[in-house]
Amino acid sequence: MKYPMLSLILAAALLGTTQTACSDANPSGSAETAAKGGYEISGQLRNAPAGTPVYLSELTEQQFVSRDTAKTDAQGRFSFRGTVTEAGLYQLKVNEPNQVLLALDNNTKLQLTGDAQQLATNYTVKGSKDSEMLQQVTRAMQQSKTTMGRIEQRFQLNAQAGRQDSMPLIEQQFYAARDRSTAVLKKLVKQNSTSVVSAFVVSNLINPDENFGFADSVATGLKKARPDSRYTKALVQKLEPLRKTSIGTVAPDISLTAPDGKTVALSSLRGKYVLLDFWASWCGPCRQENPNVVRTFQKYKDKNFTVYGVSLDQDKAKWEKAIQVDGLTWTHVSDLKGWQSAAGQQYGVTGIPMNFLLDPQGRIVAKNLRGAALEARLAKELK
Repeated sequence: MKYPMLSLILAAALLGTTQTACSDANPSGSAETAAKGGYEISGQLRNAPAGTPVYLSELTEQQFVSRDTAKTDAQGRFSFRGTVTEAGLYQLKVNEPNQVLLALDNNTKLQLTGDAQQLATNYTVKGSKDSEMLQQVTRAMQQSKTTMGRIEQRFQLNAQAGRQDSMPLIEQQFYAARDRSTAVLKKLVKQNSTSVVSAFVVSNLINPDENFGFADSVATGLKKARPDSRYTKALVQKLEPLRKTSIGTVAPDISLTAPDGKTVALSSLRGKYVLLDFWASWCGPCRQENPNVVRTFQKYKDKNFTVYGVSLDQDKAKWEKAIQVDGLTWTHVSDLKGWQSAAGQQYGVTGIPMNFLLDPQGRIVAKNLRGAALEARLAKELK
């Protein structure tokens, strides 16, 4: 089991955390800038001695780029003024542990207060609907991280103690908590469907592969409302390769080599329900999930169900050993190219385990079924 959700700040940092450019902007702005319009940030921080630097950086496509620096006065007050070329996300930072994300455009008049020593969890913004949404998202993510972290800790403790009977229930609780977190984020996005924040959230915090219909509908709205926004373009680009493997589409065919050297096509299994399972011998979560797949396979193999395992291994001997040790008695194929696997790239696989459930006509009916969820879905399909 992997912990799939990060705090909003960490998710943004995955796009790049280094500051590679600096501007010479005056931290307090100018009368000319204010007269022409632009953003204004008025802030006050507790526990920030006079002269404490506050940094403002733009979240670009690859990294945070420094745009401005201010310093607090004796009361912890600071301000920024400037203009932007388009609405976007920005990082306001005192230091690495104390940073928040804001949304700025040329109509933003934002007030921020907080504790300089606990900024990520103790701040308030007013005057910017988009920044207020970011704060709601941040709080939802922090709560989710705490809840799911506790569940994962229980999972690891039970795994170490060999209490296998308790594992399925804990897995169910984990995925239920993840689904609740996703539902909160979806609600916020629906309430702010044309915001650049929504584009960012759908791209980075809601798994677009498992929620393709929702993500695609948001992208469609953003293309009409903000067609030139880099956040809209990033979301559209991210969704495009997923379109061919979305729920309801016919699964692209795969034809790879089995351990015995024969070529086996995915389409050769038409007529049965097929779990297309991407995994690898070196993948710990994959090996932990294998007993669930084995149990389901044994239960339904005589009821029009089978598994087509695609390995992202590079070492044939290790691949074959894992098949034997884990008792994986179904069809296996691989081109032994690891992450460069043609099938993996075709299906947009960026993490494993990852699976697709196909109906007898080869249509994708579900994705990423784990633990009891796989058995429950098959029971429904085969009823």
